[in-house]
Amino acid sequence: MTPSRTRRDFFAWSRNLLAAGGFAQTASLRGAPPPPVAADGEDYYDKLGVTKIINAAGTYTILTASTMPPAVQAAVARAAKNPVRLIELQTKAGEYLAKRLRCEAAMVTAGAASALTLGTSGCLIVMNKCTPHDVPMGVAGLKNEVIVQKAHRYGYDHALLNCGIRFVEVETMADYEGAFNQRTAMTHFFNAAEQGRISREDWIRVAHQHGVPCFNDAAADVPPVANLWNYTQMGFDLVTFSGGKGIRGPQNAGLLLGRKDLIAAAAASNNPFDDCVGRGMKVAKEQIVGMVAAVDWFLSQSDEAMQAEFERRAGRISAFLKDVPTLECRTFVPPIANQVPHLLIRYDQQRVKISPLEVKEKLSRGTPSIELNPATGSNDGSAGLPADANTIVVGVWMLEPGEDMIVARRLREVLMSAV
Repeated sequence: MTPSRTRRDFFAWSRNLLAAGGFAQTASLRGAPPPPVAADGEDYYDKLGVTKIINAAGTYTILTASTMPPAVQAAVARAAKNPVRLIELQTKAGEYLAKRLRCEAAMVTAGAASALTLGTSGCLIVMNKCTPHDVPMGVAGLKNEVIVQKAHRYGYDHALLNCGIRFVEVETMADYEGAFNQRTAMTHFFNAAEQGRISREDWIRVAHQHGVPCFNDAAADVPPVANLWNYTQMGFDLVTFSGGKGIRGPQNAGLLLGRKDLIAAAAASNNPFDDCVGRGMKVAKEQIVGMVAAVDWFLSQSDEAMQAEFERRAGRISAFLKDVPTLECRTFVPPIANQVPHLLIRYDQQRVKISPLEVKEKLSRGTPSIELNPATGSNDGSAGLPADANTIVVGVWMLEPGEDMIVARRLREVLMSAV
């Protein structure tokens, strides 16, 4: 057999092998059948020894945020089966989301923090007529100031600093009106801030008088569903939402919504393009599809139905605890972020001799492991919730069906053991 004939035979054999099932069958051709795989995949949490939890806290990143609904999980799994052209997927997903969310343009980002960086980069590019390559190092001598209320400085604004901006803090309307100059590139508003003297409407009006775009971080501010378009229609030029919180999409996905030119500049700063501030902020095809599917799912929900279900869960837990001495329960809905019913539990610690923090720790260490809201037994508010050392806070909205009663039984066990 000649070398050329051997090579032709090899490629013919390869084509036939791929047509018959590809590399997945090579093991069986060698006499070793592939290992069996469960229809729903191997449980790698168990394999790795990772503890599964019941999330009675909320959509906190450290607790892997929300659980995707079955329809979203199925869309993610199906998207994993085929490669596509990433830019085409991002573009068409953005066009679809913009129509559904009633804004000029949209983009799926690697979470809300990524959207803050990319949106800020987009504003710098448009305001300076520069290129993505200029962000962050090349904007030092250009328009790079971002005006923000002092009360709106928060732990996530480092995402803006990544673009080479400088914050200018204001407190009063007079401060705000006097802060604009030839170096102003953007204004930033933290939607869930409980303090600050300048309203959203005034913030937008003054910025637009100076021709400056306004960015609103509303990461955790759904439900209600209508917030997905309320703020862009109010006049904010860019708005971001987290994908893995109330929308129930992938945790590593988010939404950037707003003006078409700013979104286009943000997209030019994003993966897969090289030499730009967002190169490492990859959103896989599965997460893009998952985010679109989550928006479809979320828009099919009713605010009233969601709130009623969360109230029912809180009611079932409080009813199960009714015989715990001195115990009082009430529900509380934060005014902006995480605007859903939370169950607040208080009791006399002279009668029930265990602190809320100790209850939280016992539930976390137990089986099943249950995480209560971080505000439990704390003097630091969490997501607008009232917090003190005498209160247990149960976040019911991320519980799976039936988990409310598991939480109720464990709470009763721990509390009654301290009577």
